Amino acid sequence: MEAALEVLPVGGRSRRNRKWPDEVKARVVAETLLPGATVNEVARRHGVCANHVSSWRTLARKGRLVLPAPEDPVEFAALMVGSTEDAPRADVGGEARPEIIAGTVVIRLETGATAERIASVAHALAARP
Repeated sequence: MEAALEVLPVGGRSRRNRKWPDEVKARVVAETLLPGATVNEVARRHGVCANHVSSWRTLARKGRLVLPAPEDPVEFAALMVGSTEDAPRADVGGEARPEIIAGTVVIRLETGATAERIASVAHALAARP
């Protein structure tokens, strides 16, 4: 991920103010999310204050800075296995309807939705920004 960074100087006589393009901010933040990376190390490598990188990470968490897609499309998630008796059940009468829950988004599919239908909705949800 060695690419030249473009820094744009912005006005000011006594201070060196720099404006970092959003694409550069996003690339730097994405590097901090790689396994083993630290904010300080990434900031030092790019010549940026660690405080700036931390604030850019906050912008990304709030959705105000869009990160590039990961280079490796494979991602892992934690899986918790428990008995089905402990799981909450929706009482919709008759057959159960499939639900996909991602954060605060709940998608309830039609009764009897096929595996292909469920997979297509999950794929579309995962592709959203």
